[in-house]
Amino acid sequence: MTKPTGMFRTSDGTNHALTFTLVCSLFLLWGLCNGMIDVLNKHFQNSLGVSKAQSAFVQGAWYAAYFLMAIPSGWVARKFGYRGGILAGLVIVIVGSVLFVPVTKIHASEAVTFAAFLSALFVVGSGLTFLETVANPYTTVLGPVESAVSRINLAQSCNAVGWILGPILGSTFILSKTGTVNTSNASLYIPYLLVAAIVTVMVFVFSKAPVPDLHAAQETKPVTRTGQQEKALFKEWHFTLAIVSQFLYCAAQTGIFSFFINYVKDDRYMPALPLWVAAHLPDAMKYSTAHTWRMTEYGAGILLSVAFGFFTVGRFSGSLILRYAKPHIVLGIYGLANVVMMGLVYLRLGWVSVAALVMSFFFMSIMYPTHFALAIRGLGEKTKFAASCMVTAIVGGSIMPILMGWLADHYSMRVGFLMPMVCFLVVMSYGFGWRRLYANDLKPESAGVPGPLAAH
Repeated sequence: MTKPTGMFRTSDGTNHALTFTLVCSLFLLWGLCNGMIDVLNKHFQNSLGVSKAQSAFVQGAWYAAYFLMAIPSGWVARKFGYRGGILAGLVIVIVGSVLFVPVTKIHASEAVTFAAFLSALFVVGSGLTFLETVANPYTTVLGPVESAVSRINLAQSCNAVGWILGPILGSTFILSKTGTVNTSNASLYIPYLLVAAIVTVMVFVFSKAPVPDLHAAQETKPVTRTGQQEKALFKEWHFTLAIVSQFLYCAAQTGIFSFFINYVKDDRYMPALPLWVAAHLPDAMKYSTAHTWRMTEYGAGILLSVAFGFFTVGRFSGSLILRYAKPHIVLGIYGLANVVMMGLVYLRLGWVSVAALVMSFFFMSIMYPTHFALAIRGLGEKTKFAASCMVTAIVGGSIMPILMGWLADHYSMRVGFLMPMVCFLVVMSYGFGWRRLYANDLKPESAGVPGPLAAH
């Protein structure tokens, strides 16, 4: 096990703790922005009259940016280094955030207005794609290879803190604090202007800070005879199947985040607040109807932040757990736990189902960074391109929540949660099967092993 003081020291003796700390601010930034968009689904259902499936186009536009810009951002990182990729991403985030000012002033049809908001979100998402494509692999080279998984999970813990702050910031300016829903978009630009101001400062800091262009180590593969060739990237099955599993994880995660407020605001699933709970909640989080206490939309947004608190605890505890436990086994166990959580949500068990929905955030916490670290393990100079490919898997968050919304529109919100349940089954399978896949990939190409089924 690597000592904490050695987590950021490379083989030449250089300590990159300061650089790692700065990179963690990027993780916090995209967590904040991602958390903000999760309040928009319910809001646009109110302000623009869109269905649940249509409101999922918020995530569709957001994660489409990740899919479309992941490869270009990887090219920028290879061409201009880690610093160039980071600065490019930050500038694009500023541009997209400022676009919200004119968009909120548009007086047009609901369809045109919705499209304009989606376009601004796409630009912000494009900037964050640059940051994510660069920052995830960068954390893995800022110290010894054996502590790469712990480092990326520690950085992603800062991302989780951003997820907590995002719904609070978005809910404060967007969601209703009474029993009457907010149908106006007039104040929607305010949180994005705050983001633009913060990112402007970050541009200055990263232009001056030490951001060395380090290279990933290539793990040794056995050499037996002349004529053996390095495997093509997509014949590295631990990597290729990681993209599939990450795609479905992102689908599950985005669906749960997107429709959390919908579930909590549905009286069929969310029980009335007990009197002792209502007595301790601020007025902005509750309202009285038919002699019962219910949660406001703002309150539902704050509860989403509480769920992200469990997500954050999961990230920090996961970073510690992964220093002792095998990452792929932890991934498999957490995947299994979330299959159970989604089953409880579907069963409509009142507070038990609500608690299971909140607890699912804890078990999702380590999935994205652990997929990432397991996928790029041992890829050497192919790491930057592989990281770009892994980021494209985020498109799962663009496509599948629309299906989840369609299920909710045509059946019920609880039926919609069967979609992430299936996704977690695949994540569980990849986690438990990773060791076999990786052992097979360490064999040279000429050994005649065509794929993961040949491993024993």
